[in-house]
Amino acid sequence: MKDQIERQFVDISDVRDVPVGKMKHADIKENEILIANSEGKIYALCDRCSHMNAPLSMGTLNGKVVTCPIHGARFDVTTGKKVGEPMSLDPSMFPEPIPESLQKIFAHSAQIQSKIRTYDQPTYETMV
Repeated sequence: MKDQIERQFVDISDVRDVPVGKMKHADIKENEILIANSEGKIYALCDRCSHMNAPLSMGTLNGKVVTCPIHGARFDVTTGKKVGEPMSLDPSMFPEPIPESLQKIFAHSAQIQSKIRTYDQPTYETMV
């Protein structure tokens, strides 16, 4: 006999609480969930960026793409797939010159960040 996983829907919010182009955070048991309204359809995925654990609900939603507020990793809310890598720290983009003593720190940080993998996000079925 096959193992069966019980599907359970949880009432999170009134759909009117998440207008088109907006997102909302929800805690469901041990899970942090991002609720996103993309083009009038509701999607749910993990609310923690798989790069460095930042809350995606504090980022931006542009069409079907949510952007992490910390390093700019991008995910398709309809599939959870990663569609853009995180940005690395580029000291040349700062408006003021960085003191030489900090340049090594930025270079080391960028090297570490380049080793952190970013994965697709788990998604959840929604029912409106």
